Amino acid sequence: MTVALIDDDEAVLDSLGMLLRKRGLAVECFASARAFLSRSAEAPVRCIVSDVRMPGLTGLDLQFELSKRGSSVPLILITGHGDIAMAVRAVKMGAFDFIEKPFNDQQLLESIRSAVDSDERSRAYRADLAVIRKRVAELSQRQRQVMDLVAKGLSNKEIAVQLSISPRTVENYRAWVMEKMGAPNIAELVRMVVQLENDSGAAPATGAK
Repeated sequence: MTVALIDDDEAVLDSLGMLLRKRGLAVECFASARAFLSRSAEAPVRCIVSDVRMPGLTGLDLQFELSKRGSSVPLILITGHGDIAMAVRAVKMGAFDFIEKPFNDQQLLESIRSAVDSDERSRAYRADLAVIRKRVAELSQRQRQVMDLVAKGLSNKEIAVQLSISPRTVENYRAWVMEKMGAPNIAELVRMVVQLENDSGAAPATGAK
């Protein structure tokens, strides 16, 4: 796991870098936000710790640029001149944490661990959602209709009436849906449908009937 440290104060970079390396973390140090954004290293960064007040691009500018680039890497901002308004703005822009100096070593380490844990959960969620989207895209329009109605708790007979098909046909569609979605039970199918509904970018059903 690589942590990127960004601060225009060389002494701060050295001390924080030493602290994190002693805890077994890989560290890359940058004297400016622009230097970090120009980074070409292949090792993925799992967390960014940046000072807020720096010449050129500030920590808040960095957060804005990362958001523009669609980066999901958690950002922890640190400052010796922070205030409540700045903290609120940073968090609203997507910063994971805002830590005011002076802070103890444990506080920073716990924030980094929490940021990485949160990012891992988010990555797992997005990967799971991608699989669900792919499976849904392989359903026919009718299969998608049956899946949505099953997830709403309707019985085979109720679905049959609503779709003007026979209960036996509904049963067949339902079996196909369970197989194609890889759902071992109804509860898992409902979870998948809810996850899709909660995602604003969920793709509409496609495929031939």
